[in-house]
Amino acid sequence: MNIQRFIREHKPVWTELDGLLTLFEKKRRTVQAPQVDRLTFLYRTASAHLAYAQTYYPGDEIGLYLNQLVARAHHALHAEQWKTSHRLGDFFKRRFIGYVLERKRFIALAFLLFMVGALSGFAAVWQDPLNLYALVSPEMADGINPEAVGKNHGEVQSAVMSTSIMTNNIRVAVLAFVSGITFGLLTVYVLSYNGILIGALTAVFWQSGKSYVFWAYILPHGVIELTAIFIAGGSGLYMGYRMINPGPYTRKYMFLRSVKESALLMVGTIPLFVIAGIIEGYITPSGLSLETKYIVAGATLIALALYVAYGRLNERKHTQLIAEDTVPRDEAGTRTADLFSSPASISNRSI
Repeated sequence: MNIQRFIREHKPVWTELDGLLTLFEKKRRTVQAPQVDRLTFLYRTASAHLAYAQTYYPGDEIGLYLNQLVARAHHALHAEQWKTSHRLGDFFKRRFIGYVLERKRFIALAFLLFMVGALSGFAAVWQDPLNLYALVSPEMADGINPEAVGKNHGEVQSAVMSTSIMTNNIRVAVLAFVSGITFGLLTVYVLSYNGILIGALTAVFWQSGKSYVFWAYILPHGVIELTAIFIAGGSGLYMGYRMINPGPYTRKYMFLRSVKESALLMVGTIPLFVIAGIIEGYITPSGLSLETKYIVAGATLIALALYVAYGRLNERKHTQLIAEDTVPRDEAGTRTADLFSSPASISNRSI
């Protein structure tokens, strides 16, 4: 059976299951026993279709769609999944990291664009310090004083500073994300320009012999802050990519789908910005020794690595649990695998 015929024959089942799931998700109190039975039947049927699709159409988008549909049905059949607190906890325990790993190439591209900008800014100012005025505003350039870094700790209002910094960083991330609507071009600019600023400042402090002090005031919050910005930038780049290359779907549909997926990444970065803002408001400008600040920076890097490992482990355990508990065997006797891939849809498939 070719894939077009497979979709035509089974699409009514999937559409009915999707409609029933919408009812369960939005109006659970009105659900009756016959609808629960029907959901169970459709869930098992869709699981069989998923196994077939993964066997005979590996790598096709239809498998992604059925993955998500079967996952939603599984959630609907477990009452614990209805709790908002549980959903939120589950998102940050495994789903967010799953989304990050799925978009790792675009996040890596965001990091690369930032680094290209940083190297360009560093080279420009290193060659001629006056180039600093061409890269940043005159007011900002005049306000840079390497000799003043680390002084007047007692004058800093940490709470106000933390809130201001956190708000600004979230604004930059949102801009990098929303800029994906420009086919990713403005996202490239935002990432590159922020890299240029860091590179230019690095050159200024290097020439002044204050590099050790400079990075002690950047890295404690910068590790988490830049990671979050790269994730947001990667989501914007993915959005732009899908606008350019929608695959077998309509451009409008792929744009809306990429917005939804990228928005989940954006939401996941908010706690990272909160943590970075607190560090930047309370620890970075404090009178702690430079060595202590480097230790804090190292601790944030280790914490991020552990969080990623924790999320991957939870994702694998959850996938294995679902596969062993509810997913039927395919004709070859193997079990269907990952039920939690990115959401997809067949409604706009060209047949």
